[in-house]
Amino acid sequence: MRFTVVENNKPPERQIDAATIELLRKLREKLLSNNISVARVAASNLSWKQEDGLAILTEALFGNYPRTTKKAAAYGLRRMNGRMQKLASEVLEKGLKHRDRTTKAACIKSLALMKGEVPEKKSGYKKFKNTTG
Repeated sequence: MRFTVVENNKPPERQIDAATIELLRKLREKLLSNNISVARVAASNLSWKQEDGLAILTEALFGNYPRTTKKAAAYGLRRMNGRMQKLASEVLEKGLKHRDRTTKAACIKSLALMKGEVPEKKSGYKKFKNTTG
């Protein structure tokens, strides 16, 4: 067996091959799609990519991107499993203090769903009382 010596408690550098870089590039491109279905599938796939997926989803959530991208990124963060789930929830909690209202709304909804709460749906119209009788 071969072991690598870790000095100063630093983890060894990760090596990413060209195929992985290309896959991450394609998933990031799909995440930026205006089609929410395509963006959510890409976000779900990125949620399985550990640190790389977390970095891309965080950038999409806090960057200057359209609403569909931010909502899909929050979805991807919510779908993270294992040791990444805690880091993803920290990113979503950080988003609660963000100045962009779309980012803030996506984080509120994702955190509520992670806690098992059902967020209330907002309708796009006001209900008027029927006064005719």
